[in-house]
Amino acid sequence: MRGLFAVVLLVGLGLAGFAVHMAQGYVQKYQTALALERQSKVTPIELTEIYVATQALDYGDKLMPEMVKLVKWPKESLPSGWYADANILFKNNNLTPRHILRPMVQGEPILQAKITKPGEDAGLTSRLEKGMRAFAIRVDVASGVSGFLRPGDQVDIYWTGSVDRLSEDGETSFTKLIQTGIKLIAVDQKAKLEGVNGNVARTVTVSVKPEQVAALAQAQNSGKLSLALVGAKDDTIAESIEVDQNKLLGIERKEKKVVQAKESAKVCTIRTRRGAEVVAIPIPCSN
Repeated sequence: MRGLFAVVLLVGLGLAGFAVHMAQGYVQKYQTALALERQSKVTPIELTEIYVATQALDYGDKLMPEMVKLVKWPKESLPSGWYADANILFKNNNLTPRHILRPMVQGEPILQAKITKPGEDAGLTSRLEKGMRAFAIRVDVASGVSGFLRPGDQVDIYWTGSVDRLSEDGETSFTKLIQTGIKLIAVDQKAKLEGVNGNVARTVTVSVKPEQVAALAQAQNSGKLSLALVGAKDDTIAESIEVDQNKLLGIERKEKKVVQAKESAKVCTIRTRRGAEVVAIPIPCSN
């Protein structure tokens, strides 16, 4: 009796193991089929090879072949002005190399707006946009924001001087905001960020329109210019500002009283003839 029970138990265990094995195989096949179905529904991303920087590139650096490499980039998000052909990026085997116009980090795409044409130097003229001019402003430790100015910063420009005002007596000294949001393109003789921090500049070069050049030249020759650094994320436009000594100290200007001259007393006369001579004789006037 016990032998029969053992046989039945072994047969049951075998059937249970076989059932588990079959169930695992079925589940695995189902999961594989489900994964294949999901994969078939995903739209493949189309990629294009473009050149990116293999290292950090600074303003003025020569662009060499070892500084770039081809990587796959999603075609739908390609930036404007990308390069994929080495013969175009490095013309004539790079005998006339391009130069870096804007600092780039490792992995950043090489774009047309960030490099010069073959053989073109990354001088100051390459940083001027169409219709803009470079103008130098004399500064010192006070007017130049204590050496914290860097190329690419934006500043507001204030003029301090004295002028004759016809409506007031004598000269009036005041400070006025004359230009806002002016872009710096060079500090002293440096147009790159490296080595500029902390140095007290003697001149800064700004990018302005031709009519602004005339205004700044006149202002610099007739008074003193001071710069105020604008925050990197500040997009507000400064309003017209003018402060003189009276406004600074809170002194109210007294209005002048205009005293009209009294009408001169009337003089009445009578004329009489004395021989050939006519004589005017004053007499009291009557109303």
